Amino acid sequence: MKQCAAWSRAGATIIARPLRYPPDWPQSKAQQKGVDVALAIDFVAYAIEAKYDVGVIASTDTDLIPALEFVQRTAAQCRVEVAAWTSPRSRSRLSIPRSSIWCYWLDRTDYDSVADLTDYNI
Repeated sequence: MKQCAAWSRAGATIIARPLRYPPDWPQSKAQQKGVDVALAIDFVAYAIEAKYDVGVIASTDTDLIPALEFVQRTAAQCRVEVAAWTSPRSRSRLSIPRSSIWCYWLDRTDYDSVADLTDYNI
């Protein structure tokens, strides 16, 4: 957990979730499970508790659309926005039908400007 400790020292709030190990691990990789559900719950709960003015979901996972819709419909004090990656091959984003939601389009330059290149294995 060196990575979590380093990010905490830098001011990030870390909510670590355990990995799910498949029966044939290590042949198959361990996976994070429930991250999208946890994100949706926090997005909705923090809006209800008025903990943010603008909520930005940085994902293209369409399972998160109900959370966006709920916050937009019920939390008038919160603005809903999204962020998504754009590249020459791909350009998709979350949206709500009949609604205009701002999208922060991120590209490789944006990624490179925030990439953590630290090797936490040493």
